[in-house]
Amino acid sequence: MRTEDGQWAYTEAHLRRLGFIRQSRELGLSMDSIRVLLDLADRPGDDRSAAHAIAVAHIAKVDARMRRLKALRAELERMASQCVGGHVEECRIIETLADFGQGHYGNPAHASVDTITAKD
Repeated sequence: MRTEDGQWAYTEAHLRRLGFIRQSRELGLSMDSIRVLLDLADRPGDDRSAAHAIAVAHIAKVDARMRRLKALRAELERMASQCVGGHVEECRIIETLADFGQGHYGNPAHASVDTITAKD
């Protein structure tokens, strides 16, 4: 609701709901999951299994992201260790990044090279 001077005025219930959403986003939950959790929060007598399922599914997503980040870190360390000193023409970092057959570009789940176009 807005005040006479056009400012938003929030009730305590609004602030709690906004805080709930902010905390959920900070944990990386999707908006769909947040909607379900908000709905559950409005029905405190319901079974909590849906909230538990959302948390378990999100943990699996976080674990997968952590595995990808660890692999990314290992690849960056490998590239960096092979590019100490010397000339750019011998730089493994530049060579790897220029090779579209490496890494994510070779993964069919990612966009193909054909979909990458230069902008004038």
